[in-house]
Amino acid sequence: MKVAYLSTATAIGSCSWFSRSRARKYDGVVYRRTGTEIWWIRYRDRKDIVRRESSQTADWQEANKRLRERLQAKDDNLLEVVRKGEALTFGQWADFFLENYSKPPVHAEKTHEANERCTKHLKAAFGAGRLGDITADSIDLYLRERLRQRVRIKAKLGYKQLGAIKSTTIHQEFRVLRRMLNVAVCKKLLAANPCSGAEFPVAVKGLFRPHYVVWSEQQRIESHGPQYLRNVIRIITETGLRIYKELTPIRKDQVNLQNAVVWIPDSKTPNGIAEVPLTSLAIEAFKSQMAISGEGPFLFPSDRIPSGHQTTFKTVWRKTLRRAKIPYFRI
Repeated sequence: MKVAYLSTATAIGSCSWFSRSRARKYDGVVYRRTGTEIWWIRYRDRKDIVRRESSQTADWQEANKRLRERLQAKDDNLLEVVRKGEALTFGQWADFFLENYSKPPVHAEKTHEANERCTKHLKAAFGAGRLGDITADSIDLYLRERLRQRVRIKAKLGYKQLGAIKSTTIHQEFRVLRRMLNVAVCKKLLAANPCSGAEFPVAVKGLFRPHYVVWSEQQRIESHGPQYLRNVIRIITETGLRIYKELTPIRKDQVNLQNAVVWIPDSKTPNGIAEVPLTSLAIEAFKSQMAISGEGPFLFPSDRIPSGHQTTFKTVWRKTLRRAKIPYFRI
């Protein structure tokens, strides 16, 4: 049986700063078991427990490299992290992430649906591989491959290919992957997030960025939009309410104009469930909206469903910005 010993000098290198001595002559061993071509490695962890594992290769140099990586992880106190990450596949971790870190009430339902769509493509690329084997290079290759793909839709006679996938769609997948691996780092399944070494290969247009509206610009938008949109703009700028999660579902009995507060029973965060004070401009906007909202219970009733509330202002917002000759930004 051929056995190769790895000494301290070999494992650590010729670094002059490493002065800690070891009680044993050898830190690890690369050896072959009888009847197999695969090299095995043997070493001791920080608790002095002997670890034996397969190097998964018949190449002696690769087996030595794996042993050096194990000894380096041991010296960095990351051995258990590395071993946990190698025992878990990316597909298993993705399912765990969606179940425990994506579903409501942790995130909104729409956020969870977006995470599921992105995870479907990520699992197709990384699902069968081990979590610890994902590298910055593999992420770069995935992003470039996705940018070359085209949109596929299901038709009667099979699948039809359309134009190229938008870079914003792929960038969203990259953000979901980065979030997944960040949680894995926090759970000590990875030593570091490989996404930090990956770079998105193209410039991305259309990503959400904060848009700071000055008073003159707000007046231009209000002057080119309908009355209810003017009220929406005044309320969200004066109170900071989230437009679709907190403002549109408001019922009239939640607004207390006498005490200048509005009650928010449901929010994205626990701190958002509270009474929000109103300024004089916000009070005037609420009064104006109550006057045009009709007899229903909602402050912003739906045009299509009499018993429901408004769910989107995207169309009227886009048309208003176009009339005001202001570049589009998300409300």
